[in-house]
Amino acid sequence: MIIAVAAISVLVAVQSSEMAEREIQSLEAELIEAKKAELRNYVTQAKNGFYYIYGNAAPDDEEAKKQVMQILAAMIYGDEGFFFVYEYDGTNIVSPRQTEFINNNWIDLTDSQGTKVVDKLIKTARQGAGYVEHLWPKPTTGEEAEMVSYVTGFQSWRWAVGTGVFIDDVLASGAAARAEVEARVQRTFYYIGAITVGAILLVFGSGLFLNIRERRLADAKLKELTQRVFDAQEEERGRVARELHDGISQNIVGVRYALEIAKRRMISGDERAVENLNKGIDNLATAALEVRRISHDLRPGVLDDLGLGPAIKTLAEEFSNRTGIKVSVDTVVFRNRLDQDSKIALFRIAQEALTNIERHSDATSVVIDVRGNRSGALLRVSDNGKGMKVGKTGGAPTTGIGLKNMQERIEQLEGTLKISSSSRGTVIDARVPLSHMLSPTSDSVSTNIESAAE
Repeated sequence: MIIAVAAISVLVAVQSSEMAEREIQSLEAELIEAKKAELRNYVTQAKNGFYYIYGNAAPDDEEAKKQVMQILAAMIYGDEGFFFVYEYDGTNIVSPRQTEFINNNWIDLTDSQGTKVVDKLIKTARQGAGYVEHLWPKPTTGEEAEMVSYVTGFQSWRWAVGTGVFIDDVLASGAAARAEVEARVQRTFYYIGAITVGAILLVFGSGLFLNIRERRLADAKLKELTQRVFDAQEEERGRVARELHDGISQNIVGVRYALEIAKRRMISGDERAVENLNKGIDNLATAALEVRRISHDLRPGVLDDLGLGPAIKTLAEEFSNRTGIKVSVDTVVFRNRLDQDSKIALFRIAQEALTNIERHSDATSVVIDVRGNRSGALLRVSDNGKGMKVGKTGGAPTTGIGLKNMQERIEQLEGTLKISSSSRGTVIDARVPLSHMLSPTSDSVSTNIESAAE
């Protein structure tokens, strides 16, 4: 933003200065041309005033020359305007405001810029008439200033007659206009700078406000997520504790009682001791199966050994055996095709979906579809239950830590979770992007072909 504003400021300043300079130069040229025209009119009027004398006089008519010199010496105007006459040899014969020039030869007079002024005036007069720009000391101050002279030639008398006007006032006006332009450009810079600083402060303040606001929202979400994690941990610990207490603990207590009874009967020689030992062995086998089931729920080994498809089939079979709900699984083998995070996430989503179906849906059948496509991998779990509440957009759940866990798992993979539900059932679609699909190897391709053949 600062670079853009600086570039705009420089562009505005350059263009403004160039435009103002063109206008000032045009104004100066117009004023100087007006002064030149005025000079020409002065000389023309003066010439008309004594032309009746000059026109009838001979080249050596000294009386006529004297009359014309007197007329020209009397023709002064303004504070510094006057007529001058130089003979072609450089001798001044008329200079009413600077009498020290009279009767002296100034053919070699040079101004501070190196211009031979009188010589140039005489050369212009010899050619007929014209303008000469030069420096000349002002009669009022004696200081050199820019001057424009118009000179005409009296060829029969060999005179250079003319008058001049100082244009330092025009140049001073131009300098003042240039200074005004520079001041305006400088003020424009100040205005642009003030606006830029204000805009930067506004952007900075807005960004700071949004940053603080977003950070607070993120902190609140983080606290909420942390609390949900704690709640999930406590819920999982409670579930494991209940299963240990209701299953393994009771079986182990049964084994203990059977062994104690068998011990007492063996001491007393009772033949029923063998019966109690067999009962203890059965209870111990049941406890081992229960430990295996709990371990499988926490982390199914088949997911690591065989992949996502077989793990979901095993999960569906156990769910169907436990609940009596019919489960149909249609899957393409994903071993060596999905990365580990995706396999775990999709398995947990399927596990959570079946748990919700068991607890809330009153469904009698479930269909699980797992497959890959051009956009990635898809897990779809649908049932024929009574449905559940979802968000207004149909894409996100409104309540339930299980559904939120699904959403967060799929978001970590940059995937999408869509839940649609009605009185005829619920459909959960979890999609994982193609970036989580691994390149197929020859082993995985042969495995997929064999599995598809089976």
